[in-house]
Amino acid sequence: MSHKPTITDSLEFPQNSMIPRAAFGLGFAGLIASFIGYFLQPDQFFFSYIVSFTFFAGISLSALITVMLHHITKASWGTVFKRFFEVFSSNIWVWAIFFIPVLLGMHNLYHWTHPELFDKASAEFDKILYGKSAYLNQTFFIVRQVIYFAIWGWLGHKLYKASVEMDKTSDWGMTTLMRKISAPGIPLFALSVAFAGFDWLMSLDPHWFSTMFGVYFFAINFQAFWPVMILLVFFLQRQGILKDTIKQVHIYDLGAWFFAFTVFYAYIAFSQFLLIYYANLPEETLWFYNRLEGGFEYIAYGLLIFRFALPFLLLINREAKRSRFMLGLVSVIVLVMHFLEIYWISMPANHAGDAHGLHFSWIDIATFLGLGGMFFGLFFNKFKKESMIPQNDPKMDECLSKSYHH
Repeated sequence: MSHKPTITDSLEFPQNSMIPRAAFGLGFAGLIASFIGYFLQPDQFFFSYIVSFTFFAGISLSALITVMLHHITKASWGTVFKRFFEVFSSNIWVWAIFFIPVLLGMHNLYHWTHPELFDKASAEFDKILYGKSAYLNQTFFIVRQVIYFAIWGWLGHKLYKASVEMDKTSDWGMTTLMRKISAPGIPLFALSVAFAGFDWLMSLDPHWFSTMFGVYFFAINFQAFWPVMILLVFFLQRQGILKDTIKQVHIYDLGAWFFAFTVFYAYIAFSQFLLIYYANLPEETLWFYNRLEGGFEYIAYGLLIFRFALPFLLLINREAKRSRFMLGLVSVIVLVMHFLEIYWISMPANHAGDAHGLHFSWIDIATFLGLGGMFFGLFFNKFKKESMIPQNDPKMDECLSKSYHH
C-alpha cells in the first residue's frame, strides 16, 4: 500500500528575500546604460536590444508551450515545476511592453522599412523587396506583433489564473478548463511563434528566406529553456527553497528534456543548413556566407561543438543527468551559445560591409543585463505571490512519489 507523500518545505517564497529587488535593480542599471548607448551608437543599441529581447522572450514562450503540453498530455512528471512555467508564461503580456523599443527602432533594424526601396522611380528600388511588400510593411508588422502578444498573453494569463484558482478552491474541474485552453492554444502558439521568428530575426536580412526558420527559431529557444530551468532550481535550492520538494529525480527529468531537445535542435539546424547547401541558390546561400566570414565563422563552429557535440556527449550518459555539476556546467555553456547564436543570426545585418566583421560592444552586455534583470524581477515578483508549487493539483502526489526506474 502506497502512502501519501508529505511536503516538508515551506511553499511560500520568502517575503523578505532581496532577490526580486536585486533583479529589478540590475535591470534598471542595465537599461540606463543601454539608454546612454542609444545616444552614442543607435544602430548598435537596437541590434543589441533585439538580441537580448529575443533571448528572454524565448524563455517565456518555451514555458508557455511546456505548460500547454503538460495539460494536454495529463503529464505528472513536471507538476513540481508547473508554477515556474506558469509564472514565466503569465508575464508575456507585460514583456510585450519591452517590445516597444523594437518598434521605435524599426528603421534602424529592418532594411525593408526604407520607403525608397519600394519606389520604382528611385535609384534604390529593390524588385525583390517590392514583391514582398504585402507582408513586409510597417503597418502589417505592427498589427502582427499585437496579434502575437495578444495570443501569448491571453494563454499565459488564463492558464496561470486557472491554476491559482484550483489551488484556492481544490476544484479539480479546472484541469478540464486548462486542457480546453491548451488544445487550441498549441496550434495558435505554433503559428504565431513561427511568424514571430520570421518577423524579429529573419526579416533583418529581407532578401533571405528559409521555410524552416520558424521551427528553427522554436528549436533554439526550447533547447535553451531547460538549462534556464536547471540553473533556476539550483539557485533556489542554494537559498534553501524547495530543497526537499524538488528531488533529484525531478532534476533528472529536466536533464532528460535538455538532452532530447539538444538532439532536436541539432537536427533542425543541420536540416536547414543542408537544404540551403544542396539547393545552392544565391538568395539563400549568401545568408550563410555572411555568417561564415569576418569572425562570425568562429561562432558558427562554436555552435557545432559547444551547442550540440559537447552537450550531447556529456549528457548521453544516464549518470551525467543526475550530476548537478555536469548539468550546471552544460547549462551555462548552452546558454552562452544560445546568446551567441541569436547574435550570429542578427548582427551580420548590422555589420554588412563592415571591414571589422565580428566585434562585441559594451551595449550588448548592458542590454542583456538590463532586460535580464527586468525579466527575472518580473518572474520573482509574481512567483512570491502564490504557492511555489500547485498544491491541489491532482497529479502532485504522483509527481512527488516518482522514483528512478532502473
